[in-house]
Amino acid sequence: MAATRGELFAGVTVAIITPFKNGEVDWDELGKLVDWHCEQGTDALAPCGTTGESPTLTHDENERVVSFVCERARGRTKIMAGTGSNSTSEAIRMTKAAKKAGANGTLQVGPYYNKPTQEGYFRHFAALAEATDLPIVVYNIPGRTASNILPETLARMAEKCPTIVAVKEATGSLDQASQVAALTDLTILSGDDSLTLPLMSIGGKGVVSVVGNIVPRDMMALVKAFAAGKFDEALQWHRKLFPLCRDMLGVATNPIPLKTAIKLLGRGNGEMRLPMCPIDAAGEAKVRQTLVNYGLLK
Repeated sequence: MAATRGELFAGVTVAIITPFKNGEVDWDELGKLVDWHCEQGTDALAPCGTTGESPTLTHDENERVVSFVCERARGRTKIMAGTGSNSTSEAIRMTKAAKKAGANGTLQVGPYYNKPTQEGYFRHFAALAEATDLPIVVYNIPGRTASNILPETLARMAEKCPTIVAVKEATGSLDQASQVAALTDLTILSGDDSLTLPLMSIGGKGVVSVVGNIVPRDMMALVKAFAAGKFDEALQWHRKLFPLCRDMLGVATNPIPLKTAIKLLGRGNGEMRLPMCPIDAAGEAKVRQTLVNYGLLK
């Protein structure tokens, strides 16, 4: 398969949670989490993404979490720092801080809520690319931002901004991903765990994963099998992982079910920040059953 621009992030990047304790970032737990992923061999970590509850982290906390994760990883795994914002100047400031902290790249969500035009998207990402030379992964998730970065706009960004290297594709549309693959040499990463295999079949190179918080080695096995041309093996992994992706993550908005699962697995307290809140007993029972079905709980 032809090489793409952001091969640095081919494979599995795990969008890690931010552990909290009594409303504050739990630095001890975060350190253990980074160490665990390094032991698991996780290809890269993305702190301060949606899964890391970035909307309720202050900008200062965002910078501290990114810096802490970079320092704790000490080159044992790559870091794709979530430093996006719906304010271009804030995104630039946090991205410069991530560069200084030693991140390998930055995950930049399309500006949310203010719904820029396609020209606004282009100018936002071009300003970021001009302000820092950190490789940029554009995160296109219309379901959360209320607006879609169109393939033609991504093509324009790719043409004008060499440091824009990849797109985290979370539109849920294989047609759109196919268009991006046809128009650009950007590396396409799945933004939905359940669509990792389908996206790789049209040229994608991996995933920014949520379930990788629990089973990073299984997600990596899927991606590596496909990359090695072992399509039957990749399909087996897809079929094994699919119920975990669908049944667990479908219970409530991410990261509520994930933090619930982590708590049930005895790897954290499950604490979230409002407006994220715990699910009811029925929801928790569904998450537990999914973990039992997968073989993670008895």
